[in-house]
Amino acid sequence: MNLRELTPSVIGILVRRGADFAAAEDAVQDALVEAVRVWPADPPRDPKGWLVTVAWRRFVDATRADAARRRREDLADQEPPAGPAAARDDTLRLYFLCAHPSLTPSSAVALTLRAVGGLSTRQIADAYLVPEATMAQRISRAKRTVADVRFDQPGDVATVLRVLYLVFNEGYSGDVDLAAEAIRLTRQLAAVIDHPEVHGLLALMLLHHARRAARTAADGSLVPLAEQDRGRWDTALIAEGVTILQTALFRDRLGEFQAQAAIAALHADAPTADETDWVQIVEWYDELAGLTDSPVVRLNRAVAVGEADGPRAGLAALAGLDGSLPRYTAVAAYLHERDGDLSTAARLYAEAATKASNLAERDHLTRQAARLNARRPH
Repeated sequence: MNLRELTPSVIGILVRRGADFAAAEDAVQDALVEAVRVWPADPPRDPKGWLVTVAWRRFVDATRADAARRRREDLADQEPPAGPAAARDDTLRLYFLCAHPSLTPSSAVALTLRAVGGLSTRQIADAYLVPEATMAQRISRAKRTVADVRFDQPGDVATVLRVLYLVFNEGYSGDVDLAAEAIRLTRQLAAVIDHPEVHGLLALMLLHHARRAARTAADGSLVPLAEQDRGRWDTALIAEGVTILQTALFRDRLGEFQAQAAIAALHADAPTADETDWVQIVEWYDELAGLTDSPVVRLNRAVAVGEADGPRAGLAALAGLDGSLPRYTAVAAYLHERDGDLSTAARLYAEAATKASNLAERDHLTRQAARLNARRPH
């Protein structure tokens, strides 16, 4: 077990003993720095116990030195015995605290990466392409927001999962692979809570991550799912994701992440794009739409309907949706192309390119428009 894996349970122990969250997090960061310095020459027999002891002493020293915290000196003077008591509960509570509903999504993500993930402020700032000072302010505000949150109420698992999914969707930037970090944190959460949606999210992440190497060409351009080299998919991750998903579904407590993972599993199971079971994928989108009533889900369902029942059926499913939805125009372009209306499809691809959220997507849509324009009679 590495240092970052120990971070959440050690912070949780300090908070349970009476430290406020911000002070506990600072003390544990100090202890981690000390561990990096000391452990190579003198590794402890009980790493977590060592971190708890050192972090608690740092907290005590900081409390005694701060006149504004005199009310805690009685607590600080009574140093409890070192050791990782109730580590599972402490870790879970820390996940809940960092994803507290009072935090904005961006603050919850930053605090989770800092306190649960053990990343430095600089690493988080680099990953989100913002100045370190900006990220430091965001984390400080988040700490202040949850400073008075008590641990006597159960947390919201759904909120924690949404935060972890936000981290996963950021992918890779800076020197931190956020997709891999999200998987690591979700594995850690799955080890301390027996909840089918936690396992559903982990399965979904693994199934998506398995396709990562095939998503871009050598020049960095996007490769659509239907055109990906399936020989580059990570079969071990797919097998693990499917196994985890099957176990979760067996409990018959379906949630949105399990349904999304089931769709990803059907894509992963198809030897070729032409052999994809689109009929079953539409059925899973129907389940997902019933769980979330999300317009984005209905947009994706329109694509699946277009594959299962033909492009005109897909366009009919698309017709009832808001045209301002992200990717609506790109989906409409694809379905019109499938229907043989190349002129409309080319125009819509070009329009979609102007609305793209990132450069790679914009370039892909622009190339799609150019490809169709080159095929049209002049």
